[in-house]
Amino acid sequence: MKKAIIVMFLICISFTSCQKKEENKNESKSGKETKSSDHAIDATKTIAKNAFIYGYPMVEMYGIIYAFNIDTKSAQYKGPFNNIVNVPKVFTYEDKSIITPNSDTPYSFLTMDLRAEPVIITVPKIEAGRYYSIMLLDLYTYIYEVVGSRATGNDAGKFMVVGPGWKGETPAGIKKVLKCDTEFSFACFRTQLFNPNDLKNVIKIQDQYNAETLSSYLKTEPPPTSPQIDFPQFTPSLAKGQEFYNYLNFLLQFCPVVPGETQLRTNFEKIGIIPGKKFYPTDKDSEDIKTGTNEGITSMSASIEKALKNKESSGNFFGSREYLKDNYINRAIGAKLGIGGLIKEEAEYFPYRTGTDGKSINTSVNKYEITFKAGQVPPINAFWSFTIYDGKTQLLIENPIDRYIINSSMLPELKLSSDSSLTIHIQKDSPGKEKESNWLPAPNGDAYIVLRTYWPKEAILNGTWKAPELVKVN
Repeated sequence: MKKAIIVMFLICISFTSCQKKEENKNESKSGKETKSSDHAIDATKTIAKNAFIYGYPMVEMYGIIYAFNIDTKSAQYKGPFNNIVNVPKVFTYEDKSIITPNSDTPYSFLTMDLRAEPVIITVPKIEAGRYYSIMLLDLYTYIYEVVGSRATGNDAGKFMVVGPGWKGETPAGIKKVLKCDTEFSFACFRTQLFNPNDLKNVIKIQDQYNAETLSSYLKTEPPPTSPQIDFPQFTPSLAKGQEFYNYLNFLLQFCPVVPGETQLRTNFEKIGIIPGKKFYPTDKDSEDIKTGTNEGITSMSASIEKALKNKESSGNFFGSREYLKDNYINRAIGAKLGIGGLIKEEAEYFPYRTGTDGKSINTSVNKYEITFKAGQVPPINAFWSFTIYDGKTQLLIENPIDRYIINSSMLPELKLSSDSSLTIHIQKDSPGKEKESNWLPAPNGDAYIVLRTYWPKEAILNGTWKAPELVKVN
């Protein structure tokens, strides 16, 4: 080596130059590999984040279906698929499966298995002036149809719900065919309750709601039974981690790819999100997927806070695929606010998480008021209501007078001020006998309030009517 260096100095210079070129080449190659590796990690995180936002409403929906129709030991169990289950009462603090429920409209629920054949829903004639609606959601939580007072009227009718692969004929007597993009569908019935003494009338209506398979309706031989499903146990805590993607994989097998989502679903498969398969990420991907999941959760939380701060219309977060398009973050916000929110033409929701001071509503130490000026109650075709919830769980709260709402049906019992304005008192303790008629009992802690306006008039839809502010009064 020494001899070569002494004798061939020029060659050494040439070799050194070549070596440097090779090192530079290797460094360049290494840099490209590093950038490529970084890009792959970034892609994994991004796909996981997007998949979490995309799938969050679906997994939340599965939690409801699991409690309502699969887990027979659940306190929230309602019954098997394709059977309407009526809840002949308003929701109370004891109901915990659906967040932000209302207490104005006793519910009926129906989860449909559409794999083998369609399901026929029958509704009775309902008297004029009583609002009802049937909201139909697919497994994505898109509201693909609404039946009811606004959409189809209060006359009796039969509606056929069909799955994505249905190609049969529409039988006689069917008022409308309702097409679902997924093989399972969830329907939420709302029937207006005017006051506690009206419950018996609501129950009579609920008893006339009916669901049956097409073969039962036609009195024909039913088709072959669909394959039995091994439903995974739903555990809310697991749905916040990597197990989330196993739930998503399970659900996607019942969701044929729709036009416009082919590339999205192909990207999901790159990290193991494959319909009907177990989710087994590589050790290399596992940490990136965890990071992506956390980024998805953070992104959703930030978007919700921004939407609430800007007092965005609830109509931005609930609706059909055509309406929400590919805005998956808005669909996720809707699920976070509470699966089951209606389309804006059916109901507009005005959520309150802060008062005029910009701080969260804490009714353990503070008292609040909401005032409608004279003639400024919500302009609606049906009814309006204020409902209060625990600020952390978004569930109804136990209180000494069993009151969860103040609504328009209560107006005859509510007291107006001398200027004909209406003030609602929101606090944990009674405001005194003189004001108790207008008292909405609050939790001993953080509170969350929702003003619902059913079948809103144009002034609400176009934003010219403004919801009143929540004011801290102590």
